[in-house]
Amino acid sequence: MERYELIKKVGHGAFGTVWRAKNKQTGEVVAIKELKKRYYSWDECISLREVKSLQKMNHPNIVELKHLILSENNILYFVFDYMEFNLYQLMKDKVMPFPESQVRDWCLEVFKGLAHMHQRGYFHRDLKPENLLLNKDFKIKIADLGFAREIDSQPPHTEYVSTRWYRAPELLFPGLYSSKVDMWAMGAIMAELLTLRPLFPGISQADEMYKICSVLGTPTEDSWADGLRLARDMNYQFPQLARVHLSSLIPSVSDHAISLISSLCSWDPSKRPTAAEAPHHPFFQSCYYQYYVPPPLRCHKSTTAGATRGASEQQKYLPPGKRVDHIPTLVNKGRNVARGTMGKPLHPRPMKAGVQWIGKSRESSQSTVTLSTTKSISSF
Repeated sequence: MERYELIKKVGHGAFGTVWRAKNKQTGEVVAIKELKKRYYSWDECISLREVKSLQKMNHPNIVELKHLILSENNILYFVFDYMEFNLYQLMKDKVMPFPESQVRDWCLEVFKGLAHMHQRGYFHRDLKPENLLLNKDFKIKIADLGFAREIDSQPPHTEYVSTRWYRAPELLFPGLYSSKVDMWAMGAIMAELLTLRPLFPGISQADEMYKICSVLGTPTEDSWADGLRLARDMNYQFPQLARVHLSSLIPSVSDHAISLISSLCSWDPSKRPTAAEAPHHPFFQSCYYQYYVPPPLRCHKSTTAGATRGASEQQKYLPPGKRVDHIPTLVNKGRNVARGTMGKPLHPRPMKAGVQWIGKSRESSQSTVTLSTTKSISSF
């Protein structure tokens, strides 16, 4: 740790403390997560799930683990990219929802990061606005892979993962689940960005399922046969509610936005798009249009059919690649929402230790702290 100077505490929680720090040699500003638990061997450190998953990630939309350091007093430090704030912090200070163009850009980048993560054999399992971080240029990155799990790991998986409001319905039952839980979470996050209100704000496990049914309607054999089977096995009965069209809950957005959210928040995981498929949805078409050169139009007779065919050809768009960069304009006004987690009372959530840091500290102290150690280990 001798190479880093700790400047300010920017977050803390059950797992440890997050510091804003500076590399003494390069001047680079980083975030350092100091874990509360003590570790007594390097093998113990590198076997941590978060470490193993981050070592396999190399993507501009996933926060980078720069160094892993075990000090002489058995304290483990994670050194990450420094990010100014998270999506939740932006939402709680806004009065008007984010423009659809901004939500489009952010979601596209997150899907790219998720596609990389899933391709590398992991799914996140705890996607929420607090774990989507932005730097000063509003570049978004996925963070906090503490719950990440191997896609090919043997079931049964852990039941209680993910913050309640973003939990896919299959997580409410013991059994199998997959990377599609990340896609459900993205649908809920996208809806919240467009309304500044959570789509499924349950205050308990039972209430969460009620909130889901109040939007999607009670699942049927057509919409989720496997879910009905799981419910029968547990002697559970879904709340009997009619479906509400999302356009009534998320007004003033495009049909493509409603279509994508509906697809992401499908009862049946197999009906949700993958992270690699989602960027091909028409909602993202405008992200690629300026890089697309349409083919020469064929000569058609002056008929309605001919005009339709010509228009259809021009509506094609490129697969994910480059995009139209967009720098947002943010309006900071008052908004605050209490956000609960599964099985816990609803109350304002303290900043959890992890890569959830903020640009401005709530600490009154501005003092500079320097760790002094005589022995440290770095893996990267």
